[in-house]
Amino acid sequence: MRVRPVKIDTYKENVVFLRKDCPLCRAQGFAALSKVEVRCNGRSVIGVLNVIDESFLAKGEVGLCEYAFRNLGARPGAEVEVHHLDPVRSVEHVRAKIHGEMLGQEDYREILGDIVANRYSKVELTAFVIGCAQGFMDRQEIYYLSQAMVEQGQRIDWGREMVVDKHCIGGIPGNRTTMVVVPIVAAYGLTIPKTSSRSITSPAGTADTMEVLANVDMSLEQMRAVVEKESGCLAWGGSLALSPADDIIISVERPLNIDAVGQMIASILSKKKAAGSTHVLIDIPVGPTAKVTTMSRAVNLKKLFEYVGEKMGMAIEVLVTDGSQPIGRGIGPVLEVQDVMAVLSGSPDAPADLREKCIKLAGRILDFDPRLRGGEGRKVAEQVLASGQALEKMKAIVAMQGAKPPKAPGSVVKEALASATGKITALNNQQLASCAKLAGAPIDQGAGLYLLKKVGESVMAGEPLFRIHAEEDADMGYAWDYWKTHQEMVTIE
Repeated sequence: MRVRPVKIDTYKENVVFLRKDCPLCRAQGFAALSKVEVRCNGRSVIGVLNVIDESFLAKGEVGLCEYAFRNLGARPGAEVEVHHLDPVRSVEHVRAKIHGEMLGQEDYREILGDIVANRYSKVELTAFVIGCAQGFMDRQEIYYLSQAMVEQGQRIDWGREMVVDKHCIGGIPGNRTTMVVVPIVAAYGLTIPKTSSRSITSPAGTADTMEVLANVDMSLEQMRAVVEKESGCLAWGGSLALSPADDIIISVERPLNIDAVGQMIASILSKKKAAGSTHVLIDIPVGPTAKVTTMSRAVNLKKLFEYVGEKMGMAIEVLVTDGSQPIGRGIGPVLEVQDVMAVLSGSPDAPADLREKCIKLAGRILDFDPRLRGGEGRKVAEQVLASGQALEKMKAIVAMQGAKPPKAPGSVVKEALASATGKITALNNQQLASCAKLAGAPIDQGAGLYLLKKVGESVMAGEPLFRIHAEEDADMGYAWDYWKTHQEMVTIE
C-alpha cells in the first residue's frame, strides 16, 4: 500500500486510517480500533486502526495521523506494509495492577518499553494510569517505575561533578520561581540545565511561561550549547528524548485531571536523572486548597522523594513551603512573566512573596556548593539578584534560546469586585486556577488572572479583587460565569 499523511492532531497517539472497502479490511480481518503495524524501510509504527469512508483516501492508500507519520519517517506516497499486531503481553501486568497486585522491576520495564514503542492504545494507557493512581504503590515500586522511565530515553552526561536542579510539585497558581532561581544559580556559576513541563492541571507550567520570552522547544544539541555557555537553560522537557514515556503518560493524565503520587514522583525524578542532575531541590507547597493539603502528607512525600532519589544516585533536599494562596499576582503565562521580570529587575512593584520565595529556594540550591558555609547560600542569592547579575543572565539565556517579540496580556478585560468591606482571609488556589483556565490560559498566552488583593490586605465593597484577561469574548464569558457562581474563591471577613 502507499502511505498518505492525514492532517489530524491525535496528541501523541498513532492512528492509522483504512478505507472500509480496502481489500485488507475485507479479507484480512482488520477491524476498527484493532492495533496494526505499518512498516517502511526498516522502521515501523504501531497504531490504532480507524476505518473510514473513501472521502480522503484513494484505493490502495493507508493514512497516518501527523504524529504517526512523523514517527514512521516515510515520504508521502512511499510503499508500506500493514500487518496485524500480536497481543501486547505487558497489558497483563497492567491488569494485575488494577487488581491491587505489586509489580516488579521487570514488569515496569516491559510496560514502559511498550508505552514508548506506542504499542499501547489510549484505552490501555488510561488503564495503566488509573491502576497506578487507585492501587497502592510502595516506595520500591515507585523506584522501579522511575528507573524504567529513565532507561527508555536519552541521558545527558555533563562531565561535571555537580549539576543542580529544582522542581515544585505544583498546585499553586503563579509560583513561577524557576524563572528567577535558574538565572540566580547560573549567574553564581553552578550548572542548572532546567527542563520543565507544560501545564497538566494548571493555568501554566514553567515551559508555557518561559515560551512567552523564548523558544523552549530545543534539541539536545541546542540545550547543551546554551548550558555550556550560560551554565543554565529553561527548556521544555517534552522536546527532548528524556524520559519520553512520561510525556506519553501525561497525555492521558491531562484530560483526566490526574496527578497520582507514584507517577508524579517518577515523572519528576526520572526527568532529573535523565537530564544529568546530581543535586535536586524539591518544593512541596502545603495549604488547604493546594495539591498537598496537610503537613503529614507533605512529610510522607518528602520521605518518598528522598528514598527514590537516593536509590537513583541523586542528592535530594525537600523544602515544605507555604501553599495557602497563589505566589505572585499573575496567573497565566504573560501575567506570570510580568511578575518574573519585575523581580529580576528589582522593581519596587515586584511581588514581595515571589521575590522572597525565589531567594529562599536559590539559597538552598547554592548551599549544595561545598565552597559555601552552611546557610550562606541565601545571602549570596540576594547579592546576585540585587546586583543585576541574575537579570543579565536571564537576558543571555533568552537570547541563546531564541528571543520572542513582547506579548501583552489579553485585551478582553473584566474586574471582579468585592461584595463586602473587610480583610481578605483566604484565596482558593484551585478555583482561581480553574477561572484562569476558563479564560483561555495557557493555550492563549495572554489569558489569566491578575490578583489586585492578597491574603491579609483590606478591601472596600465594590473595590476590584482581580482582573480577568482573555483573548476571546467567549472565553471571558466562561471565566466570568465561573466567578459569578464561585465567589467563595475569595473570602472576605
